[in-house]
Amino acid sequence: MIFTNRWNRPQTDALIIGLGNPGMTYAHTRHNAGFDALDVCAEITGIAVNRTRSRALTGNGVWRSKRVALAKPQTYMNDSGSAVSGLLQWYKPGVLIVIYDDVDLPLGGLRVRGSGSAGTHNGMRSVIAALGGEDFPRVRVGVGKPPPEWDIKDWVLSRYAAEPDRKTAAEASRLAADAALAIAAEGVDQAMSRYNKKHIGGT
Repeated sequence: MIFTNRWNRPQTDALIIGLGNPGMTYAHTRHNAGFDALDVCAEITGIAVNRTRSRALTGNGVWRSKRVALAKPQTYMNDSGSAVSGLLQWYKPGVLIVIYDDVDLPLGGLRVRGSGSAGTHNGMRSVIAALGGEDFPRVRVGVGKPPPEWDIKDWVLSRYAAEPDRKTAAEASRLAADAALAIAAEGVDQAMSRYNKKHIGGT
């Protein structure tokens, strides 16, 4: 899905969206890994994400000569697509990059992909349905599978109880932010080559 062709010329080079649920109730839960990584993107780029636009908190600026917009949808996870479609219409980006949590990756794991299905992730299902396609880069942040006694919904809406897990999650957020910004600056192929080999606590 090349957004440049849709609008002839991109208004923004890259739109990076972190998926999550708004409000303190959900802050730093596993399902908010996208929000946490987006906050790191804001820290790295110096872009303040504090404007409300298209049902999202947004900010935009210039980073490494690229016009970058950052956004955190405020629609709740299962309706993320409605915010993303509006943001695309506003920012008209050359590339859309979505960051989100993945229970199929171990805690601290990271995967960069240029396209693909939503899998079991309802937020990505909403985004793909709203866009009518799945050909856009994404950064998947591993939050680990739930233990057998846990319901998956309760698991993703829970926080990390152990300090080592909280540290790993914070390091994974930074790695995911670096990967998303690498896509914006260098393209998805370069980012896949560099970041798909990395795992917090691994090589």
